[in-house]
Amino acid sequence: MPPSLTAALQEWESLEKEYHQIQESHRLYLQKLEEVSKLQSNCSSSIARQRSRLKDMSQCNKERLTEEDVKTLDEIKEHIKARPNTFFEMEAFLPKKNGLYLNLVLGNVSVTLLSKQSKFAYKDEYEKFKLYLTVILLLFAFMCYCFVSYRFVDAILNFLLVWYYCTLTVRESILISNGSRIKGWWVFHHYVSAFLSGVMLTWPDGYLYQNFRNQFLAYSLYQSIVHCMQYYYQSGCLYRLRTLGERHNMDLTVEGFQSWMWQGLTFLLPFLFFGHCLQNVITPLDFSQHFVVLQSGIKMDFIVIFGKSTHKNVNIYKNVK
Repeated sequence: MPPSLTAALQEWESLEKEYHQIQESHRLYLQKLEEVSKLQSNCSSSIARQRSRLKDMSQCNKERLTEEDVKTLDEIKEHIKARPNTFFEMEAFLPKKNGLYLNLVLGNVSVTLLSKQSKFAYKDEYEKFKLYLTVILLLFAFMCYCFVSYRFVDAILNFLLVWYYCTLTVRESILISNGSRIKGWWVFHHYVSAFLSGVMLTWPDGYLYQNFRNQFLAYSLYQSIVHCMQYYYQSGCLYRLRTLGERHNMDLTVEGFQSWMWQGLTFLLPFLFFGHCLQNVITPLDFSQHFVVLQSGIKMDFIVIFGKSTHKNVNIYKNVK
């Protein structure tokens, strides 16, 4: 038998042995998956039963109880109040039904990540996505403001804004399903931003658009710069809090504030308040008062933008307090 054929047969025997090992490993993998699926179902149903029974117990009447019994009951209720947080942590690693928005976008597909590493990696990728897109939008807005004055190029920028905010809402919904404590106002303001970017995208070229264009581009530049400053400051604060064990690993940079941090944020507060108050409100309102064409649409934009800026400033003030 030629040496080359002997070597080939030995290689084939080695491959056959490895192939059977792979088959066995895959069989064990499927078996473990089945066991994990059953454990997930058991955990989910047990948590649901616990919630129901704890709810009934928390409504226990104190009438006709001795003072000692009332004290014991109050202690039990204090323990009951701590259970929802524990259940929240548990459910972050259990499959759950998607919300309405994710069902519309992705369908009935499970988006639950089952390990801490994968959850943190997805959250970290979300933060980097925001930062990278903010830098791209900053450069794009600078190019449109200083060098390019074509409606087609502006439309590309506005389409990028629509895509960016729509993508953020999807990613944030996935993060919420995986245990992230994202505030409702933060997600809501991204829905509003996507809507307003769509208005800018579909706004026909003309006198009104050209009068508003430079102000909008200047605001986009300003907002992107402030977002970068805000990101780097908040990411440092959030890293410090995670290291101290005071924040959850799935918290975002927007959630990294404590009262002591605002002492170091004094330089950034005027930029935040000024940017959120500006919000391109004055010009659309002036347009709506002087032009009949598109008057109702421009007034609607004014109402939405003004409401959005007021809402964000209220939440910033609450965080400061």
